[in-house]
Amino acid sequence: MRKAEQENETTITEFLLLGFGDLGDLQWLLFLLFLVIYIVTVVANILIVVLVVVDHHLHTPMYFFLGNLSCLETCCSSNILPVMLANLFHGGQGTISVTGCMTQYYFFGFLAASECYLLAVMSYDRYVAICNPLLYMVLMNGKVCLLLVAGSWVSGSMAINIIMYLIQQLTFCGPTAINHFFCDFNPFLKLSCSDTHTVKISSLFLGALFSFLPFLMTLTSYSYIISAIVRIPSTSGRQNAFSTCSSHLIVVSIFYGTLMIAYMLPETEALQDLNKVFSLFYTVLTPLFNPLIYSLRNRDVKVAFRKPVARFCAFGRI
Repeated sequence: MRKAEQENETTITEFLLLGFGDLGDLQWLLFLLFLVIYIVTVVANILIVVLVVVDHHLHTPMYFFLGNLSCLETCCSSNILPVMLANLFHGGQGTISVTGCMTQYYFFGFLAASECYLLAVMSYDRYVAICNPLLYMVLMNGKVCLLLVAGSWVSGSMAINIIMYLIQQLTFCGPTAINHFFCDFNPFLKLSCSDTHTVKISSLFLGALFSFLPFLMTLTSYSYIISAIVRIPSTSGRQNAFSTCSSHLIVVSIFYGTLMIAYMLPETEALQDLNKVFSLFYTVLTPLFNPLIYSLRNRDVKVAFRKPVARFCAFGRI
């Protein structure tokens, strides 16, 4: 009898991603919309990475971190959007193998945790630049910057490796439908017929350590930054100081705001569609917004972008 049950439990090899359901003609509109978003996201983020590498004026700690953020956002979009686009193309829903689902969640968790710490590192960079400008080049030298970025990526890897080890101990024996557009933690875990208590407790602890802790670090940095800006006597000085960190503050607000709302919503069927909408922000729209915010609100990035454009136009006139 037990042998028959074990054979039953191992029959599931794929899941059904419900996505946004049967939307009729609207699914083609969504397909085209998300296709454009994906192309713009990848091109814009890669462009920032190229500009940071090529333009020597951008060889500073702030832009080094920005280049890493753009690289991370490119990976995040490439992990989520191709699967979503394929499902929309084939009717709004699609299957994904158990291994593929775990792989997608692995990279999502790894990149999300890494981004939390990278945003904290970027806020610390702005704290040093505004609160300790005379010591900035000493405190944020090349070696320190490399260690901070490496620490961000390693932290993300540590968190998700522990979670994935626990998930791989679970058994999936039905149902097979994931009510989401990607393999997120809670919808994925609902399909397990094993005891998930240990996984949930561990994820709560690791979530606090690898997302809430960097969030507190970011808040602390900005509390000191705002306090220092308020004490600047001249209005122009305050504006210049705030402009150096306003782009990052907008990015942090969008990322953490939507992430917290999505994971704090009650897990009910009635709110599942709302959860998907907020999930779109931190998985799809944030990687799109980040390069646009930094390029539109940052003078150095705009100047660096105009140089190759001007050269290209001059070459075209020859």
